[in-house]
Amino acid sequence: MPRKMLPNVERNLVGRKNYYYFRIGKGPRVRLPDDPTSAEFSAAYLAAMNGDRPPAIKRDAPGTLGALIASYLRSAGYVQLRDTSKLGYMSRINRIREDHGHRTVSGLTRERIISKVLEPYADRPAASLDTLKKLRILIRHAIDLGWLTQDPSSGIKRSKTKEIRAWTDAELAAFEKRWPLGTKQRTAYALMLHVGAARVDVHGITWAQFDGERIEYTRSKTGVAVYGLMQPGLRAALDATKKSHVTILNTEFGKPFTVAGFSGFMRDAIRAAGLPLDCRPHGLRKTMGRQLADANATAHDIMAALGHTTLAQAENYTREADRKRGGRRAVERLNDHKANKPPQNWSENLGKIGKTKGET
Repeated sequence: MPRKMLPNVERNLVGRKNYYYFRIGKGPRVRLPDDPTSAEFSAAYLAAMNGDRPPAIKRDAPGTLGALIASYLRSAGYVQLRDTSKLGYMSRINRIREDHGHRTVSGLTRERIISKVLEPYADRPAASLDTLKKLRILIRHAIDLGWLTQDPSSGIKRSKTKEIRAWTDAELAAFEKRWPLGTKQRTAYALMLHVGAARVDVHGITWAQFDGERIEYTRSKTGVAVYGLMQPGLRAALDATKKSHVTILNTEFGKPFTVAGFSGFMRDAIRAAGLPLDCRPHGLRKTMGRQLADANATAHDIMAALGHTTLAQAENYTREADRKRGGRRAVERLNDHKANKPPQNWSENLGKIGKTKGET
């Protein structure tokens, strides 16, 4: 069975030899290494996706982190990942390779990981956390290979990152005011908010996935199938959108967005609406979860609507909604209690007839 190619990769067979190129639409071709399973191929592909020139192919010395990364990229643990996951992995792993590929695996210690690998990201907790996660994947691979006998990262605390939040009602209104129905920005917003899909799924949604009443798509991250009903806000946005391509959202050149391109497009639209920096595209997916919980949807319902794989993910929304409802009920009961409470100057003699003076 032919090997499935990554997006925008062309394979040309000349004689008995395959040649691989990266190309978007009718743009220039970028030659890629001959082995699509190699670490060099993944690095060159990632560089081409970012618009950079492919890095020079180099050999990694035995026993180094570079050699470990090359081995991991040939392993089943990496090869069997989804294409979108591979891109995310390669972005961080390639950075580890460039900065620390010369270091020996046997020389990794808890202190060196903290001082050499993680401290440069002290002001970027999300990058620090992702680096630690990917490094631990590599360390587990080294243990499987027998290069290490224990995990030198054990005991290192994960950096605390600020969770992406849901949008407020005021922020939703501000975006809709800036981008009316019929604009590409409003259509993208409606797909993320009313479908609850992540960017990696929204950018490739097609018209064929809607039948007028329902939508069906499969989450790229988990492979979970999601089925939903058409909401009025989404219907209005799609009715105002011109059908010019198989995919609903396309670039100015009439081509489907890449994930990175769509992310930049949404960030620009959010800034143009005057919204704060922590108002992120993924927050629209969180907003749908919040709205479902506020409408008394169960955790199982939210799990199905958002394509979660664990009930705990959906329960985050129901717990928040329950706290809000509980807080309102508590204050309402307090107000009722205060309204029915006798005044503080109330007296036992109030309203009683006094005794007549001199009566025996």
